[in-house]
Amino acid sequence: MALLGAPRATLLGLLEEPLPTVELARRLRVTPSAVSQHLRVPYGTGLVTRARDGRHVLYRRSPLGDGLAAAPTS
Repeated sequence: MALLGAPRATLLGLLEEPLPTVELARRLRVTPSAVSQHLRVPYGTGLVTRARDGRHVLYRRSPLGDGLAAAPTS
């Protein structure tokens, strides 16, 4: 997880369930645009998926992201 950096690792940890950008921003106490920016790399590398739900885009860890989130840290 250290390769992701603290903000992206935290986001990956929160994405056990599908969440919209605005909810992630609320939980992290940052702006939705900051969350969107941090999600670009995990989404681009296949660690998270996204799906539209009405007006929101929901992000969730992919199976690859689940494996990384479950990996022991040392």
